[in-house]
Amino acid sequence: MHYVIFDNGVINNWHIHEGGQILIATDGIGYHQIEGQPVEILHPGDVAYCPPGVMHWHGGSADTQFAHIAVNANPELTGLTWLGRISEEEYAMLNTTKEK
Repeated sequence: MHYVIFDNGVINNWHIHEGGQILIATDGIGYHQIEGQPVEILHPGDVAYCPPGVMHWHGGSADTQFAHIAVNANPELTGLTWLGRISEEEYAMLNTTKEK
């Protein structure tokens, strides 16, 4: 497990965890997206899951810090592959309000 804090506007690149990943939002507003799916807006208490071997990214919103606990879903599988980044245009279009 890791506790990760993203400053305002900081996100990570697309990446793949061999063992999958669970994110537990603890502070601020953030995002999580699995390749081919809509962006999830995360608030404290929200949980996001990325299955093993699936490409995803996550990080903070432009206006707030974002913190989460990151858990490797299969600790015996430690492989991690880093890939490209979403564009500045894509990031600028994200909002921080969950749709009902």
